[in-house]
Amino acid sequence: MTDRTHTLSGSLGVGSIVFMVVAAAAPLTVIAGTVPLGIAIGNGAAFPATFALCAAVLMLFAVGFCAMSPHVPNAGAFYTYVERGLGRIAGLGTAFLALATYTAVQLAVYGYIGAVIDGLVQHYGGPALPWWLWSVLVLAVVAVLGYRRIELSSRVLGVLLVCEVAIVLVFDVVVAGSGGAEGPSTALLVPSQIGSGSLGIALMFAVASFIGFEATAVFRDEARDPGRTIPRATYLALLLIGAFYTLSGWAVVTAWGDAGAVTAAGADPGGMLLTTIANYLGAAGGDIAQVLLVTSMFAAILSFHNVLSRYIFALGGSGALPAACGRSHVRHGSPHIGSFAQSVSALVLIAVFALAGMDPVAQVFAWMAGTATLGVLALMALTCLAVVVFFRRSRVDARPWQTQIAPGLGLVGLLVFLWLTITNFPTLIGGSTGLAIGIGAVLVVFFVAGALWARLRRDAVVPVPPAATTAA
Repeated sequence: MTDRTHTLSGSLGVGSIVFMVVAAAAPLTVIAGTVPLGIAIGNGAAFPATFALCAAVLMLFAVGFCAMSPHVPNAGAFYTYVERGLGRIAGLGTAFLALATYTAVQLAVYGYIGAVIDGLVQHYGGPALPWWLWSVLVLAVVAVLGYRRIELSSRVLGVLLVCEVAIVLVFDVVVAGSGGAEGPSTALLVPSQIGSGSLGIALMFAVASFIGFEATAVFRDEARDPGRTIPRATYLALLLIGAFYTLSGWAVVTAWGDAGAVTAAGADPGGMLLTTIANYLGAAGGDIAQVLLVTSMFAAILSFHNVLSRYIFALGGSGALPAACGRSHVRHGSPHIGSFAQSVSALVLIAVFALAGMDPVAQVFAWMAGTATLGVLALMALTCLAVVVFFRRSRVDARPWQTQIAPGLGLVGLLVFLWLTITNFPTLIGGSTGLAIGIGAVLVVFFVAGALWARLRRDAVVPVPPAATTAA
């Protein structure tokens, strides 16, 4: 009969939260997958500059996000911000949209990691097995870590993140020291080259690479000092991700030369980074990078699992989902029921994909990653709008830059990114306009379902007092 059953516990500092959100961004996976694609079908050798552009817009978003953080005591991130600024109906619609978006992120990486592990096992002489077997094995490990206290996940993510970042930074230093194929690339500094090719597709790929940085607020209840920890972690995570992507993307281009990078990316986008690392760090470096690519994706899955579990926990505690979802484990202080629920849902969806015979990369990864990109941009745009409306109505903070100017500019930038994503969405998911419309409709249905549920459940999205129920 204690408040502990409805409270998450932990003592996460800035570093621990940064580890989790940067791990969710999967830095090595981005450099291995997104950078070659951005070079090949985006704006060529200038693609690394789009990371800096996206980081600038997202920093504007972060200013308003952090300014409003002290006025949003609940750990629901996007949906609690939208509820405070735009009302409970829009808030619960946003919550359901977030559940769909982050589920899509996880499923995308589950498909990708299954295929990569299978390729890695065969590379070292192992048997060829269905991709979904490896995905289910990863899911089981993630489920165990998600059930336990958050510090365990934080330590695991910290180790994996340091390893994947280290191999790329070593590569960056070696390339910079050698001068690359033709000397340091300057394409990312030339406006005409930045705007060449398809800048819209390039920005779409770049902004998708930042998915996860905004999840700092989800760990509010487990932060050591939420008022300071969450804003600091948000800014630091965004700066680190943006700088790492820009630097490492530049190193990949420099390693081949501007024209050579475009040719290499077009010929073999999936293997470009591993080939490049092997060229500069030797065969052993390539093998290490291939293994770390798997751990990078595992870290991303674990991070998003933790985010989803806490979304479910917050919704259970607010009355939007069954009350059991809002209970925490009495010993681990974790959202164990939310963790179990989303592990089961992921398992069911992986089974559906497997029975449908879907390709783990061309279909599962591409379709789900496209869904997540569209969803997270909509979530951030709604949150920016909520920040502007909240401060204009409440007048609890009179600082114009933090409460109106920065979030307003961020909203404009995010709407441009959203428009570019919608325009180029068929390209992102394989060229099917019908499929693009279908995926967009699914996200709209989730938002509308949440809004309708808020109208039916008048007590939803309103914090409830701790129930007299003990978690198992």
